[in-house]
Amino acid sequence: MVSPTLGHRLRQLWALDKFSYSLRVFVALTGCMALSWSQGRMDLLIPLFLGIIASALAETDDSWRGRLQALLVTLVCFAAAAFAVELLFPYPWLFVAALALSTFALTMLGALGERFGTIASGTLILSIYTMITVDQRGGEVADLWHQPLLLVAGAAWYGLLSVLWQRLFSQQPVQQALARVFRELGRYLRLKAALFEPVRELDVEARRLELAQQNGRLVAALNAAKEIILHRVGKGRATPQVNRYLKLYFVAQDIHERASSSHYPYNELAEAFFHSDVLFRCRLLLRQQGQACRALAEAIELRQPFAYQRASAQALDDLNASLAYLQAQHNPQWRGLLRSLHALASNLGTLEQLLGAASNPDALAEAQDSTLFDRDPHSLREVGERLRQQLTPTSLLFRHALRLALALAAGYGVLHWIHPAQGYWILLTTVFVCQPSYGATRRKLVQRIAGTVLGLVAGWALFDLFPGAPLQSLIAVAAGVAFFATRSTHYTLATAAITLMVLFCFNQVGDGYGLIWPRLIDTLLGSLIAGLAVFLILPDWQGRRLPSVVANTLRCHSRYLREIMLQYASGKRDDLAYRLVRRNAHNADAALSAALANMLLEPGHFRREADTGFRCLALSHTLLSYLSALGAHRAVLPAELRGGLIEQTAAQLAASLDEIARQLALRQAPAAATFDEEARAGELERLAEDSDERQRLLRTELALICRQMKPLRELVTRLLQPDREAGAAQRPAA
Repeated sequence: MVSPTLGHRLRQLWALDKFSYSLRVFVALTGCMALSWSQGRMDLLIPLFLGIIASALAETDDSWRGRLQALLVTLVCFAAAAFAVELLFPYPWLFVAALALSTFALTMLGALGERFGTIASGTLILSIYTMITVDQRGGEVADLWHQPLLLVAGAAWYGLLSVLWQRLFSQQPVQQALARVFRELGRYLRLKAALFEPVRELDVEARRLELAQQNGRLVAALNAAKEIILHRVGKGRATPQVNRYLKLYFVAQDIHERASSSHYPYNELAEAFFHSDVLFRCRLLLRQQGQACRALAEAIELRQPFAYQRASAQALDDLNASLAYLQAQHNPQWRGLLRSLHALASNLGTLEQLLGAASNPDALAEAQDSTLFDRDPHSLREVGERLRQQLTPTSLLFRHALRLALALAAGYGVLHWIHPAQGYWILLTTVFVCQPSYGATRRKLVQRIAGTVLGLVAGWALFDLFPGAPLQSLIAVAAGVAFFATRSTHYTLATAAITLMVLFCFNQVGDGYGLIWPRLIDTLLGSLIAGLAVFLILPDWQGRRLPSVVANTLRCHSRYLREIMLQYASGKRDDLAYRLVRRNAHNADAALSAALANMLLEPGHFRREADTGFRCLALSHTLLSYLSALGAHRAVLPAELRGGLIEQTAAQLAASLDEIARQLALRQAPAAATFDEEARAGELERLAEDSDERQRLLRTELALICRQMKPLRELVTRLLQPDREAGAAQRPAA
């Protein structure tokens, strides 16, 4: 009988997305290996393996019907690419022209969405695999059909396994995506709890920065989960099981909005309540709610019931008791702070209810609007419009497509110049290393070279240790599985694994030792070409893009504020329009975080504004947290408050954010404020003692936003300082 501990571990292993992915690859590779051995045709092994790898790299998530359609499209693209390589291989000038044009076109298909971009990338990789197989037989094209059919057969074999797997376990990707969302929410709440450390002079900005970076990871997880659920819903009605996961996704969105809310500057709270336990209790409750999110993630992943713990509820009761004690002290200096803490406790109480409801999502009421925004094009007109918008040198995708096309053309020239035989690994390395940004390319370049060296050394040692062909075949299969298990998290190990697989596969039909030096030299040359291409051809230095990225973030914050205020006028509803502007605001904040992370990997001259950029990120996330608090407490304003100070201030703040964004995009210093923001903040905070608490919270949050506008203008001015200095240096002296 299997012990409970072992059974639990097996369930955890089965729940891992890498395990299912690796298992499919293992079955596909093992099947091809068995076929080759049984037929005594080891020459079939390399094209079949390469077809499997290309198909697995082109795999996208979808329902089984959607995946079957994608597979058919992928196989047509693979066949066209393989036959084109066979036909043009003997004609170098035609070949390099077709290589550059097809690379540019395939890369530009990424404008249509991730699914199209993934298939296009897989097609480009398979075309280079075809070059490698033609090169292995001396460049002869005696049989036009043989190698392309083998490559496509390997791709079709893996694709059919993928479709069958999706038919049998269609909900597993949804479970894995939602589990990731709640794990990231757990980490976010843990970092949020660190802001309530009852310590004087706490470095809040550093912790806010860490929180903003985690928010980027959380937003990425939410976006991925939305796409996966959308593929299951499609245009029809969701099944009861998918509907259950859809409700959990909306719960995660609500938790995110409440978790990202801020109700008062943390340093002032720590200073005022240094001798009280109230901040400690806030911190404890947030940490326990973060643990509950992680427990929910595990329950979803393992398909087990989620038993919500009473510990968080007790922590909430203790927090309310602590607030009641402080309220009984009747300290007039605490009056405003205590109101903010009461709003915080109310927010955490609602968060507690959301976590409790997640234990039985089927009992949750249907959302007023459960529509998910589909970003994929659905007509030829939309396809044409998407491509037209990207066909400009200002587009990052256009620059990457042009850069990659020229890099592959240069690599083709280099391989003919240095060593035409076995030189096509240069092109393969260039495709994998050349990324849209310099930082990502630099990271991938180092990992690719290190992994290749590690794989070659391991292959050289294992050739002597295990000379038998059957054992080498098993090593090749294991290495192929290891590549797919590690390629998204440990690329160095993945590169070592795929290098090992290539060596042992080629050793089945020839001399694996003879591939070691060409593979090393080609990896170095391909990495060099990719690095030079990113550095020299229309480089996307993040420092130069930073003002436009910050401007887009501020525009999204402005739209979020306007949409929130519309709901204060008409009533709370989580419809598609509201969820879209909220998600766009978080996406823009995450894009700013990603741009700064890439900037840190760029040459020193291009990252001199990194400090200002990170201050902008911290301030952006602060603004977003105040907006989230407004969104979390949405309710209809009383009729007597309509058109008054609250709505006027919100409209002025939104207009100010738009104006700063416009001036930032034009590289102009921000103009002076159109109203006295500090005085307005004080006016908003002056309110009668018997005023409605919802009105008080709304005015407090708007006052907090008002006080962020001056630091924002100062940071924007600092961000534009290098541009103005460069412009002054270029003007001739009078």
